[in-house]
Amino acid sequence: MLTIGMVAGELSGDTLGADLIREIKKTHPDARFLGIGGPQMQAEGLTSLYPLERLSLFGLFEVLGRLPELFRIRDGLVETFEQEKIDVFIGVDAPDFNLRLSKKLKDRQQNAENQNLSNSHLIKTVQYVSPSVWAWRQGRVVSIGASVDLVLCLLPFEVDFYTKHDVHAVFVGHPLARLLPLDHQVETGKQELGIAPEQAIIGLLPGSRSSEVAQVGGILLESAGQLLKQFPGLRFMIPAANEARLTQIKALVADQPQAIQQAVQVLEPDDRAMLSGNLGRRVMAASDIVMLASGTATLEALLLGRPMVVVGRVHWLTYLFVRWMIKIPWLSLPNILAGRRLVPELIQSQATVSNVVAEMKNLLSDPHFRLGPWQTQHVELERIHTRLKSENVSSAAEAVLALLPKERVDATV
Repeated sequence: MLTIGMVAGELSGDTLGADLIREIKKTHPDARFLGIGGPQMQAEGLTSLYPLERLSLFGLFEVLGRLPELFRIRDGLVETFEQEKIDVFIGVDAPDFNLRLSKKLKDRQQNAENQNLSNSHLIKTVQYVSPSVWAWRQGRVVSIGASVDLVLCLLPFEVDFYTKHDVHAVFVGHPLARLLPLDHQVETGKQELGIAPEQAIIGLLPGSRSSEVAQVGGILLESAGQLLKQFPGLRFMIPAANEARLTQIKALVADQPQAIQQAVQVLEPDDRAMLSGNLGRRVMAASDIVMLASGTATLEALLLGRPMVVVGRVHWLTYLFVRWMIKIPWLSLPNILAGRRLVPELIQSQATVSNVVAEMKNLLSDPHFRLGPWQTQHVELERIHTRLKSENVSSAAEAVLALLPKERVDATV
């Protein structure tokens, strides 16, 4: 029986991890999965040893107060993985945590081999979702190569970067690129949520982490309030990723004027949404325009073909560090993939209510949201979706299983 360790650090990773578990179970239905995951991975059979929320951190300096706890979790996972003799460890996103965990597993195995311990057990290590090493802190590629046996890349250009540095990498794409249609009609999304097709909807997605919501949520809501004064027919929807974010978002909404409170609907995470991980996706699918935090949700908005305004804020020390190290002019995935400023991205000092409102008014200038700036975004987003869907995509499950000794794989089929 294959035993696989997996760790996801946030809800987008939970979605990817659940999809990978399903794919592996098609050929190895008896495989065991343990580590850290959210409701989707657990529903597919993962035994989660710690709550996923404990890893849902954002920014470099924001994690400093949590380092002792993170080290305890990492060391506890290493002990369990070795005791359970897992065949492979797959870190799903969360690279700052998962790459260190992979390196610790590698170091322990090396020490055991050096001491000629007979009970040493070889564990392969995989990083699913490359860190943005091609964008900043490029020197990390050396430590990545020393920590993992394989990198599963969501973006096609990442493989070339790793190949140049002799790191084994495979382009597997994003599962949603295959699942979502190229032309996802907003009317269909509205119908699924019981919204009249003529009702103009703006999706507000401040993120799934507490720190993201704290940094970005107020800006999005205040911007919504300003837009409502000029476009009184607008309505706004906010998905809450979990119960903790629901409480946090409702508190932010309660601080807004009465008019915006009445125009905003907060979608609560029910069992169906938690297990499918698609509450945010459903809101984006029903939205004419999306205002959202910079992060992986921008890729989902891209795949849905939704025009967007991206807003990003982190601790000022984190921003200074990242800005100093970064090698590319953009931070949001749509702009990185387009190679130009396709969607407005307002980062740090630019992330102000006045700037968000100005960008939104540019998109709202056409009453039907289908001409001018909207159409420019939409055509390019569909082109990128086509590329992500069709470019020599490999199976993530097959790439992982190919790492393992043939006798282990064959014995469990």
